[in-house]
Formats: sequence, C-alpha cells, structure tokens
Amino acid sequence: MTLRLNEIAPDFEAESTEGTIRFHEWLGDGWGLFFSHPKDFTPVCTTELGAVAGLRDEFAARDCRVIGISVDTVADHQSWKTDIASATGNELNYPLIGDPSLDVVKLYDMMPADAGDTSEGRTAADNATARSVFIIGPDKRIKATMTYPMTTGRNFAELLRLLDSCQLTATEQVATAADWSRGDDVIIVPGVSNEAAAEKYPDGWETRLPYLRLVKQPVT
Repeated sequence: MTLRLNEIAPDFEAESTEGTIRFHEWLGDGWGLFFSHPKDFTPVCTTELGAVAGLRDEFAARDCRVIGISVDTVADHQSWKTDIASATGNELNYPLIGDPSLDVVKLYDMMPADAGDTSEGRTAADNATARSVFIIGPDKRIKATMTYPMTTGRNFAELLRLLDSCQLTATEQVATAADWSRGDDVIIVPGVSNEAAAEKYPDGWETRLPYLRLVKQPVT
C-alpha cells in the first residue's frame, strides 16, 4: 500500500522494548512521532536514537509521544540500548519496536511486499528504505512524512520545527513560511477573506502580495 498525507496511519500490534504495543491505543489522544531504522548496531541510527532520547522533554511539551522501530528482534534492541547510552550519554526512554518478520515496515510502505518475511540474513543495505519518519495527529492521520538515506543522520531540531508547524496549522487557519520557527510571523491562508481576517486579527497584518499576508503567530 502507498501511504499519503492525511490518510489514517495503519494500526498494528507488535513487541517492543517496553512490551506489547497496540499502536493506536498507545498513541492515545495526542500526537506521535514514529521513526524507523534498517538494522540494529548501525552507527548513524545509534546517534539518532540517543539524540531523540535527549529530546524527551521537548516532545513531551508538545504532547507528542515518540516510538522507534528497527528491523531486528527486541532481544537485539535490548543489547543495542547499552551502545546507545554509551555513545550518546542518553538512555533509551521510549519504546523501540522489533520487526523481525518485516510486517510493520511493509505495512508502512517502507519495504516492498516481496522483501521476504524475516530479518535473518538481511543487511542494513537490504533494508535501506526503512529510514522514514511519520508525524501522526490526534486523529491518527499522517500529517507529515520524510525518508532519509542511511548515510544522513536525521535533524531532530527540524522535526520539532515541523511538528510545531503541524500542530499550529491544525488549529489555526494559517500556514508557515520557509525557515519559520515557533514565534515567527505566519501566513494567513488564501481561503480566509480580508473581512474574516480583520475579525480574527484586529491589529492587522502585513500584505506583501495579494495572496501573501503575514500576521503575528496566534497564541494557542
């Protein structure tokens, strides 16, 4: 299956380093960040898992739960945790799903259906497409996704920025410009008339083009 923005994130049940996960139930009513890894004991992924553990308070402040998945067993994950802490100084503090049968990575269109049904004998290069990030909203729909090559570590400051934008634009009729960060001016979406905007923003806005109106970020 091909996953697109605003489609329901597929539900699943799987084992993790924190026990059995029923994904939609685990997400609850908040936001979620789901990110994948092609193999345990790989250098880039080791740094990423530790980096996210260090950002636990940032994600919690945004009511966003974090969960990872790697194409190996939970027993392998438990051993990998020691390396993650040693290399990054951060203990793994969120669940890491085991997917030795490749079921979840296939469900999320990260690997083809004919990839087989076991992680045994597969290298990280064989699983290279399992490098995706999904931001999932409280409605269980996919709000953003991106996939990185194995040689490029993910920028989690950028993913927090993306999460901020997704959360703001989910509740306000605004968009965010290139390089926007929380607190910067935002764009009034074209579907909001000037009359409606005047009611919402009595202090006015900056019109750079007829379709590009900037206003202070609403307080949410």
